[in-house]
Amino acid sequence: MGNQHKHFRIGVDTGGTFTDVVLVDEDSGEILVAKVATVPTDPSIGCMNGIEKALTSHGIDPGGIAFTVHGTTIATNTIIEGKGAKAGLITCEGFRDVLEIAYQTRPSLYDIFYDKPTPLIPRYLSQGVPQRTGPDGETIVPLDEASVKAVARFFVEEKVEAVAVALLHAYKNPEPERRIAEILKEECPELPVVLSSEISPEYREYPRTSTTVVNTVLLPKVGPYIARLEEKLKARGINSGLHLMSSSGGIIAANIAKRQPVQMVESGPAAGVIGAAFVASRSGYHNLLALDIGGTTAKLAVVNDGQPQIAEQFEVGASAVASVTAQRGQGYPVLTPVISLVEIGAGGGSIAHLDPGGALTVGPQSAGADPGPACYGQGGHEPTLTDANLVLGRINPDFFLGGEATLDVTLAQQAILEHAARPAGLDLLEAANAIIDIANAKMVSALYFISVEQGIDPRDYVLVPSGGAGPMQAVAIAKALGVGKVLIPPTPGLNSALGMLATDLKHEIVRTQMQETSEVDVKQFSAIYDELETSTRTLLREQNVDETDITVTREVGMCYVGQSYQLRVPVPKTIDQQTGDELARHFHERHANIYGFANEQEATQIVNLRVVGIGAVDRPVLRQVDKAIDSPMRAVKGTRAVYFAESRGMIDVTLYDRDQLRSGDTFSGPAIIEQMDTTVVVPPDTRVEVEETGNLIILLDPN
Repeated sequence: MGNQHKHFRIGVDTGGTFTDVVLVDEDSGEILVAKVATVPTDPSIGCMNGIEKALTSHGIDPGGIAFTVHGTTIATNTIIEGKGAKAGLITCEGFRDVLEIAYQTRPSLYDIFYDKPTPLIPRYLSQGVPQRTGPDGETIVPLDEASVKAVARFFVEEKVEAVAVALLHAYKNPEPERRIAEILKEECPELPVVLSSEISPEYREYPRTSTTVVNTVLLPKVGPYIARLEEKLKARGINSGLHLMSSSGGIIAANIAKRQPVQMVESGPAAGVIGAAFVASRSGYHNLLALDIGGTTAKLAVVNDGQPQIAEQFEVGASAVASVTAQRGQGYPVLTPVISLVEIGAGGGSIAHLDPGGALTVGPQSAGADPGPACYGQGGHEPTLTDANLVLGRINPDFFLGGEATLDVTLAQQAILEHAARPAGLDLLEAANAIIDIANAKMVSALYFISVEQGIDPRDYVLVPSGGAGPMQAVAIAKALGVGKVLIPPTPGLNSALGMLATDLKHEIVRTQMQETSEVDVKQFSAIYDELETSTRTLLREQNVDETDITVTREVGMCYVGQSYQLRVPVPKTIDQQTGDELARHFHERHANIYGFANEQEATQIVNLRVVGIGAVDRPVLRQVDKAIDSPMRAVKGTRAVYFAESRGMIDVTLYDRDQLRSGDTFSGPAIIEQMDTTVVVPPDTRVEVEETGNLIILLDPN
């Protein structure tokens, strides 16, 4: 029980298949880990099971937990599974169809069978009341309070669980929405109310309404989940409080997350990108492609200069979250900052099958946690990426999850033969390798989209894989992209949980203020920023952040007059008569940098004023790996026959125990490196170097 009096930080990532726990010793920097099955019916049970396993197996006093961060898919899954709360919507009279109309765009222009996503609030629960505000905030039609009271009574009769309020131009004049909230509190005091002017004070009626509605349907579902988890942590003697991972890559306190669960929609994927950036920075790499391959999906993102790219809008859809996509209309728009990533249906549990044309394909259907891949022996009969890796000798059937589970090779072989090999006219090994090649091709295509198609040369970046399946596929993917280095984190399968401990509290507050840059009202401009900054500091102080740890930056969203989308531009510290000219100059420079051109004669326009508040949290200082004083042979645990396309068959490959590798060790592929949370596949013509950070660097043959 040597860990009883130490202090630890704990990160818990609840995924669709597994719940991962990472403990970092604040004194030594040692990482302790645990992995348990997720409990889909109540993820808080799996979360506590993981924490309990980590505490008991490492002999840790719960009173020594100084900081707790949790990332969860509960918000995403609530929307995907259609299990949001029964909610009502109040909008202006004549605009109750805003959710039904949605966008005119569609993901596939000529798809005559395309159906828009079913509105999260049905039309009969979307009610209009007489009220109209103009675009400058002026009152055109005053609020009819009697109508609001009638709607409130209707909602009570219908037993709605929460109410969204989204009036036209409420971002310019929030008073009518606030008055509706007061009336609802009088008429039905138990009913939670979400105002668009508070959750998303931005122009564009449908995305603002959609964001408000997403938050509303999540509120009665996610709030109690967080409250339950807080109670369970206290009952276990963990009094550190609870923080949640947000979509933007920051963390928020539980009391904020309960009010604004819409901030948590991309909680897990965001943590994976932050974790990749953190471990790569320890090796001096700040430009990277982050590839997180879990059980169901692969998430991909670009990190430049140590900072993930941030998008200001994304969609949560019927099957997955699409942050960077040319295919708008697949889901429900959310106007909250989010780490810009692509998510595709290609994970360890993705099912291989023949498409209608008779060609072998992989995903997006997944075996998930139940029944899981065929090799789990839990009733799954269809072949998955995990089954293919097992059949090709890449996974040790007796060392899955560090030996806690055993995989059945025969079941995997049967599934591939029956559903992939024979129908496609291939032998067993050819089919298994084809499954992996197809999944890799999908990931290469997605990485190409976020790099090459955005003007980024992937050869200038290092690939950082995480997730249980990431290190198995990464080198082949890097080779296809022309990337010369792959960096394997110390605990790739638990990298999202580590990422939660490597970020700050973060809040962004935005307000629409449309005006041409040349017409900036300096007094008004300055007053709005002062108000937004005060609100941001108040939010952070509410989360017990010391004033000395708060940093607030000011940004403005700008575009050319007539453009639809903005670019973020920093606001000068001093706002004076020259501010408009400075903003225009910065905008032209940024436009040229991103798009390759700028028209300095074209008028520019301010759209949104934004402040970003950061509450600094100390980063974990991880322990370095001991230096090698002998050869890497100490880590060799035997050999195994493994299939590599390069060798055109099964060859004997050296197996290494990652826990026994030391700083300075170096060896050549082909090799397999085994650890509790993943398997690292090292193909021929590559070289492995072990760094003192514990990261593995795999160098690809430039030829």
